Amino acid sequence: MDGRMKKEMKIVRPGLNGTFIAENGDKLPPPDGWEFLPAGDAGITRKVTGKCVFWRVQVKIGRRVISKGVWAPSEIIASARQETESIRSTDTYKKRLESGWRRRKKKQSLYEKEFYTEVRNFLSFAPLYKQIEEEIAEAVTAFSIPVGSGTVARTTMISVEERASRAVIAWMRHKTTAYDFMKIPRVKGKRREVRRMLAGRSTELLSTYRKGVATSDDCPLKKIFTTSGDSIGECCS
Repeated sequence: MDGRMKKEMKIVRPGLNGTFIAENGDKLPPPDGWEFLPAGDAGITRKVTGKCVFWRVQVKIGRRVISKGVWAPSEIIASARQETESIRSTDTYKKRLESGWRRRKKKQSLYEKEFYTEVRNFLSFAPLYKQIEEEIAEAVTAFSIPVGSGTVARTTMISVEERASRAVIAWMRHKTTAYDFMKIPRVKGKRREVRRMLAGRSTELLSTYRKGVATSDDCPLKKIFTTSGDSIGECCS
């Protein structure tokens, strides 16, 4: 490596006028001969960062830290792209890609069935309301399961049983309460407090259907299935 290509790994965030802010607060312009590689192609990014000469650009959105891409020497990025494209053009790679796609599709299908079953187990409505139980389970599953949905169904930190129960409560929060229209004060813990309160109401409502108690036409859950054109597959995040 020449002097310019010595190991240089930094975490930076966007600054003003094309500069970046390092972790120690220094304002830095991108080095000459470098270019930006946007996030999105993990294969190329891994090859570039494997050379240990890059700046990773990160931004914080709420509690999440998101990588926007990396700055690196132009020749390293060009080489990584060429090498990656060469590999991806082979029949071996294409077969492996297709095999992986089939494997993921099968896994996704199995998980969808498992999640749907767990949602129904959580609802456990009385025989009188089994049709509504089925429709809720279908709606929650359809929205929560897709890869990249960002819902609780995609986490692996809790059991599938808990994922299913939380997804139902989230769906009910949006569909049977005024949560989406509430003006919640920007006070630490207030939104969580409101969600807990609404979760309690949802639990009470579910209890009515589990016991098979007759419900009035004003029941917010019943209204979902009697309002023409209403989509019950929304708002499960």
